[in-house]
Order: sequence, then C-alpha cells, then structure tokens
Amino acid sequence: MTLKIEKLDSWKGWLSVSCAFAVTFICFGIIYSFGAFFDSMSLDFKASRSATSAVFAFTTFIFFMGGIVSGSATDRFGPKPVLILGGLSLGSGLYLTSLVNSIWVGYLTFGLGVGIGISCGYVPMLTVVGSWFEKHRAAAIGLAVTGVGFGTLFMAPLAANLINKFGWRHTYVIFGILSLVVLVLCGVIIPQPPKVSVQEPKKSIGELIKIPVFRYMYLSIFLNTLTVYFPFVFLIPYARTQGVNEMAAASLVGIIGMSSIVGRLGLGALGVKISSIRLFQVTFFIIAISFILWLLASSSYYMLVIFSIIFGAGYGGFIALAPTVTAELFGLVGLGNILGTLYTAAGFGGLLGPPMMGYLIDFTGGYSIAIIVAMTCGGFLPVALLIPVERFIRCQYENC
Repeated sequence: MTLKIEKLDSWKGWLSVSCAFAVTFICFGIIYSFGAFFDSMSLDFKASRSATSAVFAFTTFIFFMGGIVSGSATDRFGPKPVLILGGLSLGSGLYLTSLVNSIWVGYLTFGLGVGIGISCGYVPMLTVVGSWFEKHRAAAIGLAVTGVGFGTLFMAPLAANLINKFGWRHTYVIFGILSLVVLVLCGVIIPQPPKVSVQEPKKSIGELIKIPVFRYMYLSIFLNTLTVYFPFVFLIPYARTQGVNEMAAASLVGIIGMSSIVGRLGLGALGVKISSIRLFQVTFFIIAISFILWLLASSSYYMLVIFSIIFGAGYGGFIALAPTVTAELFGLVGLGNILGTLYTAAGFGGLLGPPMMGYLIDFTGGYSIAIIVAMTCGGFLPVALLIPVERFIRCQYENC
C-alpha cells in the first residue's frame, strides 16, 4: 500500500508530460533517424550492413540496459540531475561521433554517448509521468510518449535534408547542440515526483525474476524488440534499392512516427475503458500483420506507405501501453527500478536484432527471410506469450 502525499492528476503532472514529450522527441527522433545516416556512414567507414547496423544495435542495448541505473537514480534523487547528465552525454556523444574515422570508434562515441543520454531520458520520464497520475495514467503516458512519434516524424526527413546540404558529420553536430539544450532545459523545469509514504518494500531484481508474469512480459518484449527496430534501420535502404528517392525513402520512417502518434494516443486513451493487457496483445498482432504487407510490397512505394502506417500504429501502442501494464502488474513502488529491469529485455533484443537482420539480408541477398523472422518474433510469438499475463490480471479482478 502507498499513501499519496501530493495531489495526483494535477498541473504538475501535465508539466511532467510536457517535459517527457520534449525529451522523447529529441532522444528518439535522433536514434530513429539513424536509417537516414546509414548509407553515408556505411560508405564513409567502408563497413558492411551488419557492421553499420551494429552501431544502432549497441546504442539500443546501452540505453535500455542503462534504464536500470537511471530508473533507480530517479527513484532516489529525482529526474533533474539524471536529465542534465543525459543532455551532456547525448550532446557530447553526437559531437564526438562527427569526428571519428573508424566505425569501431563510432561504437563507443555513438553507442555510449547517445545510449547513456537516452537512458537518462526515457525510463526516468516514464517513471515521473506514471507517478503523477492515477485516473488518467494510461492517457498521460500515451500523450508523453507521442514525443517519440513526432520526433520520428520530423527528425528523419530533417536529417536526410541536412545530410544532403551539410553531410552526416555536421548534421550530428547540429543534433548534438539541440539535444543538449532541450534535455538540460527540461532537467531544470521538470517537477519532482510526488512523495509517497511507502508501506511495502521495493521488489529486487531477484524477486522480480521469480514472478512468472514478469518472465512472460520480459520474453515478449525481448522477442518484439529483436525485430521491431528492423524498419528503423533497414526500411530506408530497402526503399532505395527499389528505386525510391532519398527524401521519399526517409519519409517512410516519418510516416511510422506519425502513425505511432495515433497508436499512442488512441490505444493509450482506450486503456481507460478496455483492459490494457488485451490492448497490449493487439499491438503485437498489428505489428505482425504489418510485416506481411512489407513482404508483399516489392517495389510498390504505396504498399510501403501502408506498411509504415500500420506498423507505426502497432509500435506506438506497444510503447504507450508497456509502462501502463507494468504499473498495473507491479504497482508504483519502485516503478523506475521495475521498468528499468524490464527494459533490459529491449536492450538485449535491440543489441542482437539489427545485426542479425543485417546478416540475414547479406547472407540471403534479399529482405524476405528477414521480414518473415520479424513477423514471427515481433508479433505472433509475443501475442501467445502474453496469454498467461492476461489471465493473471483477470484473476486479480475476479479474485480467482
């Protein structure tokens, strides 16, 4: 049990939502625009698709694994110092990446700098927003993480345009300055989370692992993130191999971002009226269906647009509902630590997935096998794994 000391669902909560929107806009707009940099970096470093995609993979691993530390730090110290540290790390990581001449050094500058920066923004912001709301938690988190969608919508085409004008290195300098300013500013103005009187202990990592529903959630997120970043890395290069021009190809990732906004807001709002775990399952099913459309698209740009719309809706719903389902399963006590631990699954999936997909593309000489793997691991298998979790939540309400 927890005793709320400050009023929830208040203006301070909505200020935290605004800060979370700005932070996720910058953090994920930068990382999800990686596909626009892919060909330029691969050519500049003379690296294979698998080696180049590993930059994204290592960064994803770092920012999700770092969620354990940043989430715990937010529980203990609040979000202000964590966000300021994130801005410094993200800005310096992008600047240093603009200077490197070897992809192996880029793994460190981009992977560590950007990875630590995003880890200081994502889990802490979800924790703060979740702690400020009770009645409107699902909607508030859904609105906060629309920053991911808007960032993807605007930053990928912006990156492609800046790369054409200034090159990929100067573009990362511009992004580095922007990220430093936004994260530090949000770190200054964000309200501290409401204080609570805790009458139940936080769950340790060892205790979480022993809980069956936690293991099912963990495995479903791992399988999904093993393939869910596939479009962010390879959709632009795929479209260009089909004769699509650079700006139109980059716009596909922007469309994913735009559609994910609908998924975040729509499914987040429905979470007030419909079981969040059932909606969570629906998001995985939508993702699976979208990959079928990519498999059938061939050189049709319009089919790729439809894929981007449907995939974005499913992906956006997944991002919005994961924290809500976690809070429903495990409560608010130590939520930062719980989310940080759960998101290590996304870290492992993000680390292994893009290089695995790049290898499949290089080995088979095409994208079909990689798309089929993404459809299975990213959609259908997680749907099945969440059935026991849905039963557990239903039994909680029915006292079975």
